[in-house]
Amino acid sequence: MTKTALVLGATGGIGGETARALHARGWRVRGLTRKPQPQSSAIDWSIGDAMDRETVAAAAVGATAIVHAVNPPGYRDWAKLVLPMLDNSLAAARQTGARLALPGTIYNYDPAATPVAQEDSPQHPATRKGAIRVEMERRIEASGQPALILRAGDFFGPRAGNNWLSQGMVTPGRPVRSVTMPGEPGVGHAWAYLPDVGEAFARLLDAADRLPVFARFHFGGYWDGDGDGFVRAIGEATGNRDLSVRRLPWALLPLIAPFNATMRELIEMRPFWRHPVRLDNRALVSFLGDEPHTPLVTALRATLEALGCLAPVGA
Repeated sequence: MTKTALVLGATGGIGGETARALHARGWRVRGLTRKPQPQSSAIDWSIGDAMDRETVAAAAVGATAIVHAVNPPGYRDWAKLVLPMLDNSLAAARQTGARLALPGTIYNYDPAATPVAQEDSPQHPATRKGAIRVEMERRIEASGQPALILRAGDFFGPRAGNNWLSQGMVTPGRPVRSVTMPGEPGVGHAWAYLPDVGEAFARLLDAADRLPVFARFHFGGYWDGDGDGFVRAIGEATGNRDLSVRRLPWALLPLIAPFNATMRELIEMRPFWRHPVRLDNRALVSFLGDEPHTPLVTALRATLEALGCLAPVGA
């Protein structure tokens, strides 16, 4: 029997990739969107807002999974809207019996105290955003509803939306001749390629009958152990191994922050560029047999091409 998933945030990075991966595995996928979307064989769209509880409940009827990958656009009113949105998805999950799936992050942890994070490592967030993330997971676990949380490092991909690579490191629409690095020299950093994360979500939801009621996993992705490996891979992906590297001028960002919500969010994440946080993915590998993994240079080439930073292959 065909399984049905409602994906909130299917126009975004992780929601869209998870929707595509579920469709490829035979799921019927519904998407809830504020604006009309082009017709798609992969997603059955309906118009609505994740802030409207009745709309979310109606879209979830008959679903066996609800993927909660929605965020307010452009970080506007993030702190005010994120938890009410989650509460609406939890209410829909209670009504339908669906498993709620949430993309998690490394922001739950204090980076100065957690160089390697396991699923049950103490969560002492060092940022406002991290505290909200912890509360999201707490509410999900306290609900008693079937749930799946998959934490991952910083996202990138051809359809990633807000992310460090396109917003702080390279300039979309221009050839890559230099890279701006947010991290301190020698500090490791965790990265996650969104198509791989979406595939991991789909494989986990496919095996939901083997999951505990509250399931939580870590996605290892790419670990850049010295903080410069990601830049070297960008150089290989672009064919320019002599890329110049500049360090992000953190001291100047507060001058822009009063006028730019995204910049305020980036500033808050600085501790994760000053201290390494690596996600231990042994539980995920044990459950799935392996972790979906696209070679880093291949993943970066696809991402940079989508950003307009590379000529299409064959052009």
